[in-house]
Amino acid sequence: MSLDDFDRYPLLFGPSPVHPLERLTQHLGGASIWAKREDCNSGLAYGGNKTRKLEYIVPDALAAGADTLVSIGGYQSNHTRQVAAVAAKLGLKARLVQEKWVDWPDAVNDKVGNILLSRIMGAHVQLDPAGFDIGIRDSWEQALEEVRAAGGTPYGIPAGASEHHLGGLGFANWAREVEQQERELGVFFDTIVVCTVTGSTHAGMIAGFAQQERPRRVIGIDASATLEKTRAQVERIARHTAGLIGLKRELRDDEITVLEGWAGDLYGIPVASTIDAIRLTGSLEGMIIDPVYEGKSMAGLIDLVRDGDIPADSTVLYAHLGGQPALNAYSGIF
Repeated sequence: MSLDDFDRYPLLFGPSPVHPLERLTQHLGGASIWAKREDCNSGLAYGGNKTRKLEYIVPDALAAGADTLVSIGGYQSNHTRQVAAVAAKLGLKARLVQEKWVDWPDAVNDKVGNILLSRIMGAHVQLDPAGFDIGIRDSWEQALEEVRAAGGTPYGIPAGASEHHLGGLGFANWAREVEQQERELGVFFDTIVVCTVTGSTHAGMIAGFAQQERPRRVIGIDASATLEKTRAQVERIARHTAGLIGLKRELRDDEITVLEGWAGDLYGIPVASTIDAIRLTGSLEGMIIDPVYEGKSMAGLIDLVRDGDIPADSTVLYAHLGGQPALNAYSGIF
């Protein structure tokens, strides 16, 4: 098997753009930093990394004769917003379970940002008081059962599409896209920095880049604050995806890197370094990042470059996964 053996339903504009972050590079005084922008990869409700994953999941949903996509996330889930958009595009219903993964005091946390967009797109949004966990959730399985009981044909997409058996393929394809863009730009990104929580974005990259056999580090910055669980899930999905796309060897342990230090104590709660990273990136580059994912991975990148953990002669590609709609639910910070 190879990646080309899997059906893909196009949901993106094409390859997501890559560009240098020249002022940030200059400010940090170390490695050359570029960004690849999943936040403007699609015309479906601002796009994002999950839209790329859904390209490989949609054909399976359509083949199953589904009429309702059933998914789950926190109140401000980027993933559920993208599932709602894809359902609208396909003429399917969306049933979204939104759990209280983040105990955030902003009074409009369950009314603005991602969840507002999902409601606009006609999704059935169900709030649930359960807290954060990256695993399979009872509330999601219950929602699937309710759709069946009402005579519908549900198709389940777990949180972040990560525990889905095809969840890693979108970012295996991203790795291939990066290789093509490197050829066009005449550049080699020796270091990739990406946020990791449910794991399949990072895991798909690991599997995809492993096929290229080039000296490249893929650094996952944990934002789950449940490090061991996330690292184990990244490793499992990476190995599964590598098998699907026909990698002819086992992944090495040194290819699976999840770093802690920027998540804070709880998922979805920005810490000082998160807010500093958002302000710095915005004021230097006009690039907007979010308080749940990108603010934490950018804080990691900033420190790794400043401290020389990423050497000054490196060329770094920062994966912008597209979480900005959540900023509306965190307006009190700013």
